Amino acid sequence: MKKVLGMGNALTDILLQIDNDAILSSLNLLKGGMQLINSERSEEINVAVSKFEKKMATGGSASNTINGITKLGMKAGFVGKIGKDDIGLFFSNDSINNGVEPHLLLSETPSGRCTVLVSTDSERTLCTFLGAACELVASDLSSEIFRDYDIFHIEGYLVQNHDLIRTAVRLAKQEGLKVSIDLASYNVVEENLEFLHEIVKEYVDIVFANEEEARAFTGQEPEEALNHIAGYCEIAIVKVGKDGSFIKCNDEKVLVKPRQSNCIDTTGAGDLYAAGFLFGFANNFSLEICGKIGSLVSGNVVEVLGAKMDNEVWDEIHAEIRKIVN
Repeated sequence: MKKVLGMGNALTDILLQIDNDAILSSLNLLKGGMQLINSERSEEINVAVSKFEKKMATGGSASNTINGITKLGMKAGFVGKIGKDDIGLFFSNDSINNGVEPHLLLSETPSGRCTVLVSTDSERTLCTFLGAACELVASDLSSEIFRDYDIFHIEGYLVQNHDLIRTAVRLAKQEGLKVSIDLASYNVVEENLEFLHEIVKEYVDIVFANEEEARAFTGQEPEEALNHIAGYCEIAIVKVGKDGSFIKCNDEKVLVKPRQSNCIDTTGAGDLYAAGFLFGFANNFSLEICGKIGSLVSGNVVEVLGAKMDNEVWDEIHAEIRKIVN
């Protein structure tokens, strides 16, 4: 069976369901936005929302994808950096409990965390303290990490560290891995456009993007953007929300309809789509089946708070996958 290796920001999600948006205004947070914060601001926010029940889970885009892949029954590992603290220990233990093979480096800096404030209308406001997570550097990587894996998946949030990404994809290719990247954020794409074009064209086999990210990468609308991205790599995927996802490989193009869902929280939807797609790709399923599995998994995760689903939901997903494949 094939194995997938992910690399990304090792963040622990701290999820809170808030009862009204006044708390966002009092903290001067833009609803639906993502704000990078320092340790002092993180503590200020934690104190302000302490009355709300919190739920902790390993997070970060690539980590969510890798956790999803292991829940689908495939072996996977994760490369990241954590601090020598309780949150770092939680990240490591939770990863292992989820079946992930951890390749975690240690730092004296506190572990990264993302406080996710979920409004009553399901909109999420993210406050991210990167901490040790953003200290992952090229010199932390070696060929040995990539051996015994078949697919290497990167989250787009890391592309600001050009040396890290360039080293990672070179090592992955030297070890014969397929490389996939989730563009992750349109502003990151805009700020690193020339570098992304170079990396995708030279090293990347699979690109995941939503409408905004695809537009930032190509300057075009979804279907035209799909064709443009497919000119750079083997497989291009452009997700168009409630309209589903476009997938293209060479001359084959498919539109996969989304799963109808009762959306509670969109945290991890794109990450879990990538998990389902890569699981299908590793099993040599058709583009359409890969997309259907991606839509199935992402359509389920929006019905729960956070990017983690309980075993009963995963059992239902496995049953649905058997129907899709057969």
